[in-house]
Amino acid sequence: MTLTRYDAARFAPKHFGWSVDGKVAHVVLNRPEKKNPLTFESYAELRDLFRDLAYVDTVKAVVISGAGGNFCSGGDVHEIIGPLVGMEMPDLLRFTRMTGDLVKAIRACPQTVVAAIDGVCAGAGAAIAMAADLRVGTPNAKVAYLFTRVGLAGCDMGACAILPRIIGQGRAAELLFTGRSMSADEGERWGFFSRLVPAAELEAAAAKWAADLAAGPTFAHAMTKRALDHEWTMSIDQAIEAEAQAQAICMDTRDFERAYRAFVAKQKPVFEGN
Repeated sequence: MTLTRYDAARFAPKHFGWSVDGKVAHVVLNRPEKKNPLTFESYAELRDLFRDLAYVDTVKAVVISGAGGNFCSGGDVHEIIGPLVGMEMPDLLRFTRMTGDLVKAIRACPQTVVAAIDGVCAGAGAAIAMAADLRVGTPNAKVAYLFTRVGLAGCDMGACAILPRIIGQGRAAELLFTGRSMSADEGERWGFFSRLVPAAELEAAAAKWAADLAAGPTFAHAMTKRALDHEWTMSIDQAIEAEAQAQAICMDTRDFERAYRAFVAKQKPVFEGN
């Protein structure tokens, strides 16, 4: 289904909270009694949501958060981990590819994704936070890639590729080998969190940040997001050429002209994302 605008009937997820405020969409993982774990169904629904957002031009930014003072405790022990123990390899691979597809969908959607992280952020929850473009946390946030704690490799959902690029190879290696929690202070110092705010201010801070981004030159933001992702595998010469092409495309937008005319008139530009 091709989507060009926000359609409330189309976006009615069953396994997490969803709302749109202006140009900002809010995704809330809302199983607070169990610290918001994921199920097979919520994984798939999240993947499909972020895939569909690539075709919605009225949503310009997304905030993803958790209910009840925690972000996400990872895969539900009884609803995911238990069944996985009894699966054959083809089904296991289908599952791990689906979880990876969620990370790819978050990274591929043109909207800037802001993760608002409080309390427990573990396993798949930590991978979702890692996949977001920006992260704001609270002093209570504890991020753990605890796959080795359950006998699995640390290389899950792209963690061995993405996490080192956020916090550095050595720090990522420690977290992925040990499964220990990264404290909020460590996360901010290492660059995982862009900022820390009191828990009572987390929702408002993330929403304001997303709204500010949504009011900016969102076509250019999408180009920036794509470049940050694609240039990982480019040489410097290839990256410079790719950025030359991307910037030339942005120079052909109305937002670039709006910014120029506002500067000449000594006014603040009003961007429209085109």
